[in-house]
Amino acid sequence: MPSLVLGPGRSLSRVGYHRVILGEHDRGSNVEPIQVKLVSKVITHPLYSSTTVNNDIALLKLSSPVTYTPRISPVCLAPSTINILPGTRCFTSGWGQTATTTSPMILQQTGIPITSPAVCRQIWGQSRITDAMICAGGSGSSSCMGDSGGPLVCERSGVWTLVGAVSWGTSTCDTRYPVVYARISQLRSWIDRTIASN
Repeated sequence: MPSLVLGPGRSLSRVGYHRVILGEHDRGSNVEPIQVKLVSKVITHPLYSSTTVNNDIALLKLSSPVTYTPRISPVCLAPSTINILPGTRCFTSGWGQTATTTSPMILQQTGIPITSPAVCRQIWGQSRITDAMICAGGSGSSSCMGDSGGPLVCERSGVWTLVGAVSWGTSTCDTRYPVVYARISQLRSWIDRTIASN
């Protein structure tokens, strides 16, 4: 059973302060079968930059193992060799701001297309989009404030794969612009090394 989970590099998660909650769907419910875990270690990517928001990822070591249930299951990490074609419809989810509320009670999900690095660089600037970033969206829905660190998953031959973690976008969550995600495939070797040594 796993005891490491992914989070945003800038989460500033503090050992003994933050909790990881698994199995949550409705934040207003107190009858959901959730698991609450303490964080025993936070490992931020050594090359994370708060200026460029590059390598925006951290690993959280949990104080005890997770028990898998029908509501709580792992996601496959994108391999370093993965190539997801632009236009592929992937999904992101979170409790971040929506068009109608700043903090929804029910977990929200939306399908968004992968944007090519070339198009993303045209929109955001050649130097801002690095190899450790993947872009998606710009087609009517978006990740927003409160979604940071959340998943960007794509289905590949029946298997859900984590390809990104919500990183940054427009300050207004303008759905005409793609959102930038930390690219799991590019960060995979660091993730694997870090898990192996912790």
